[in-house]
Amino acid sequence: MTDQTTAAPAATRAMTGGGFYRLVWKWHFLAALFVLPFMFILSISGGLYLYKPQIEEALYADRLNVEITGEALPYATQIDAVRNTAGLTRLRMVTDPQNPTRATLIEFEDSEKVRSYAWVNPYTAEVLAITPRDQTFMRIVRNFHGELLGGAFGTKFVELAAHWAIVMMITGVYLWWPRGKRSLSDAVSLPKSTGRAWWRETHMFTGMLAAVLITPLLLTGLPWTDVWGGGLNYVQKQTGQKSHSLRFGGRMPKSTTAEGTALEIETLVALAQAEGLVGPYEIKPPRKADGAFWMRSGSTNRAEQTELVVDQYSGDVLKRIDFENNSIVAKLVSWGISLHQGELFGPLNLALNTLAAGLGVLLSVSGFVAWWKRRPAGQLGVPVAPEAALSWGMIALVVVMALLLPLMGATLILALLLDWLLFKRLGWFRSGSTLQPAE
Repeated sequence: MTDQTTAAPAATRAMTGGGFYRLVWKWHFLAALFVLPFMFILSISGGLYLYKPQIEEALYADRLNVEITGEALPYATQIDAVRNTAGLTRLRMVTDPQNPTRATLIEFEDSEKVRSYAWVNPYTAEVLAITPRDQTFMRIVRNFHGELLGGAFGTKFVELAAHWAIVMMITGVYLWWPRGKRSLSDAVSLPKSTGRAWWRETHMFTGMLAAVLITPLLLTGLPWTDVWGGGLNYVQKQTGQKSHSLRFGGRMPKSTTAEGTALEIETLVALAQAEGLVGPYEIKPPRKADGAFWMRSGSTNRAEQTELVVDQYSGDVLKRIDFENNSIVAKLVSWGISLHQGELFGPLNLALNTLAAGLGVLLSVSGFVAWWKRRPAGQLGVPVAPEAALSWGMIALVVVMALLLPLMGATLILALLLDWLLFKRLGWFRSGSTLQPAE
């Protein structure tokens, strides 16, 4: 958007040498109006999800942990206990924890087709708890983080916020970059002022750190999204770079026959051990008579997440999928997801992501407070920006970013059209002549 409002003479003179800076600042401000509320929400929910194991241990200790009281009962007995308790209609997954002090986790659909989790004491077959999957606390946090509990509609807003957050980081770095009397030592120093200047300095200092720590998390979250992730998936398919994993679907080999007695879960566990899989083991039973078992290592280490497809009657391994067999792009995407979840390089990754979540909250709060304290009474406080002709290089950069971030590009075009057709006529998002930018 450009602004045709005539500023005060002093402001006009000040803009002469920094018109592009002020134009960038205006776009940074307008992007922040949309992004910061989402960044606040996503930072808190993402920060919580980093500690999924610890939070679940605190909330569900009575259903996760068991005492060793003898030999574990057959899985069939444990599954029957769930069937008798909740009317199991479809068995979706059995997780063997490979830890004698942990309960067996059984994922199933109950008599009302609700996808649920059951925790079973493997020594007594006592059903310790049953909870619909989408009502577990961390599942709620995950859905809130990924789609704001709004399903496919909500996830588009999250993706849009991520696209514009990347733009905000880029423009923020440009605004933070030392210029004039502000040296590099000033730029990297802790906030020293008081009052509203402290909030502005805090926002800039936090933004500097956030650009380093949050931008990688924004980028590694994009493969999960509908538009950007869908585009990446298409490109991977066309170039032979798609992941071989069958975890979220794909064409599975079938059993060599549709007759016989299906293997017991114990046999699959023994096979996983023989094949060198790292526990816990996630085992998905076949739905049809000619289907096959699918199983994988539930390790958080991507290199250990081997998958097996097993003939349900003979126990033959029909397919083995090791992480190392994936293409380089598939590996990069997987490593990115691991980085995003704080699992790629151990405690340091978790600590850095926790810091990033805290920075996201502080960046949002400091940006809001700095704006609120400096805006003119009764005005939105859009920064003064001149009519500016962009160079061909800058235009090319904007076009490339719009192509790489399609939702950002689409909404940018929409915003420019609305500004031209409506906002200028109504006087919306116009710069206040008394508002001075902070440099």
